Amino acid sequence: MHRPKKNPIALTIAGSDSGGGAGVQADLKTFAALGVHGTSAITCITAQNPKRVTGIQPIRADMVRRQIEAVFAELRPAAVKTGMLFSTEIIRVVADFFERGKRPPIVVDPVMVATSGAVLLKPAAIQVLKERLLPLATLVTPNLDEAEILVGRKLRTLDDLRDAAREIHERFGCAALVKGGHLRTLDAAVDVFFDSRELTVLRARRVRGVSTHGTGCTYSAAIAALLALGHPLPHAVELAKRHVTRAISHSRKAGRHWVLNNFSR
Repeated sequence: MHRPKKNPIALTIAGSDSGGGAGVQADLKTFAALGVHGTSAITCITAQNPKRVTGIQPIRADMVRRQIEAVFAELRPAAVKTGMLFSTEIIRVVADFFERGKRPPIVVDPVMVATSGAVLLKPAAIQVLKERLLPLATLVTPNLDEAEILVGRKLRTLDDLRDAAREIHERFGCAALVKGGHLRTLDAAVDVFFDSRELTVLRARRVRGVSTHGTGCTYSAAIAALLALGHPLPHAVELAKRHVTRAISHSRKAGRHWVLNNFSR
């Protein structure tokens, strides 16, 4: 008798991107590309395209909770990632859920500001993210702007990224992946990973002339998918860096815009 192969399950708790390049849409594509069954709890509906965010409608916090509960009841995830959480109420609901009992690895992408400049996390919610969610996280994956908000100072050099990764771990107790892709003083796309045992600098060549909308979502989703597949965290981060670099370098045009190619091999 044929026994169907089991797919690991991952959950994304994030906003919907009507342009399909970031958010839940990017996460589910990434999960699928890596052979993981994707589930979702949508936190916000956004009206956006690769150029700008024109509207945000948050989902009621109790409905976010019910989505998470429904997934865990029948499709228990082996790993979870969070993206755009937007409000204090939504962050509290997510933290409340994961404070109870055993939790899978959680990758927190602390989405605060869109590449276009749109605010995706209310200022009051940043404190709640720090106090309630980061202490529950396995890994937090801030980009340069988000890392500066978390440590409260400008980051200008590779040594600054190293110090920030250590400080984030020390403050919040989770591993940190500080992404230096926006640091134009470096000729490579450099990220720093620190998990209390090892500090690793991950480098990839910059891909010129390609927009990077959705790379942060794709990167954190890839880490969650690889954790769901059973990879240890440092290896999951390295493999995810390779995956997102390949997705950028094999980008394709959709209309007039570049979109990441998660399915390139």
